[in-house]
Amino acid sequence: MRTIRLVMVGFGNVGKAFVNLLHNKHALLSDQYGVKIQITGIATNRHGYAIDPGGIDPLKIDPVTKRSGDYSLLNKGPTVNTTMEFIDVCQGDILLENTPVNQKTGQPAINHLRHALERGMHVITANKGPVVHGYEVLTNLARNQGRCFRFESSVMDGAPIFSLFQSCLPASQLIGFHGILNSCTNLLLSRMESGDTLEASVKYAQAVGITETDPSADIDGWDAAIKVAALSTVLLGVALTPSQVDRQGIRGVTPEMISAAKAEGKRWKLVCSARKKGRNVSARVAPECVNSDSTLYSVNGTSSYIQFETDTLPGLGILESNPGPGTTAYGLLSDLITILEVWKE
Repeated sequence: MRTIRLVMVGFGNVGKAFVNLLHNKHALLSDQYGVKIQITGIATNRHGYAIDPGGIDPLKIDPVTKRSGDYSLLNKGPTVNTTMEFIDVCQGDILLENTPVNQKTGQPAINHLRHALERGMHVITANKGPVVHGYEVLTNLARNQGRCFRFESSVMDGAPIFSLFQSCLPASQLIGFHGILNSCTNLLLSRMESGDTLEASVKYAQAVGITETDPSADIDGWDAAIKVAALSTVLLGVALTPSQVDRQGIRGVTPEMISAAKAEGKRWKLVCSARKKGRNVSARVAPECVNSDSTLYSVNGTSSYIQFETDTLPGLGILESNPGPGTTAYGLLSDLITILEVWKE
């Protein structure tokens, strides 16, 4: 039985869901892959740092947080004051990076991942920033180090978007895609269709924990734009940043517009699209009024949908219904298993 040391940078709702999922799947990981996953480090800006070479008991994490809010009470290793120091001394085999996204630069997540790769760790992230702003650097560094850089959860949570093209569609060239990639705005528009104002819809979305840290990232289309940029960068092979995506959010969608569309049997959706033309990509995020015969029409609440167009398959769609921290955690687990499958050491 091989012990894999996992260290976590960022430990919010997704991180906690991942630990629970890891606990539930420990027998499967042992039986099918011959490994025991041991969490030996947690790093957070708000709650401090904990390193334990013998493994941190997941059942002790929440009680410590609720009682004191200080993860350092679980520390049995060197005392550190920064995340970079943590990466230097944690001695992990795999680093899972799940800090808040930085739409503009991808930092500090890029530096966290780069530092870990340089120290011989495989890296996994659910953070869109490094995929958009650091994809080439991190991919090349991982290859040179003989390590993996995985990021399945960065778009559509646990749905197999990136791995679909990496593993399941050989000799198929992606031409373009369209869909609903921001579950928050989809929920907001659904609530508005039921009679809520945008402001009331935002308060509800915040209450159920579906918004980005800054709700304007959802409302103004930035979260959707960075997802389009990530898909273009990785799948279409044309690097884009969110500012290069033709972007329009949902602030201009009024109750009157929604009522008029409803009367005509239509719905407003924030639609993401991109299409490759030669060496360029035309990418867009904007509200669209869709007909009832559109696939997008029935994608409601927090569900997401993407449809790909390839040279071999003209329409291949993936629907993810009502995702949450648990589905994002599954994407992280799938990346972990992929690493286990290719890791020969």
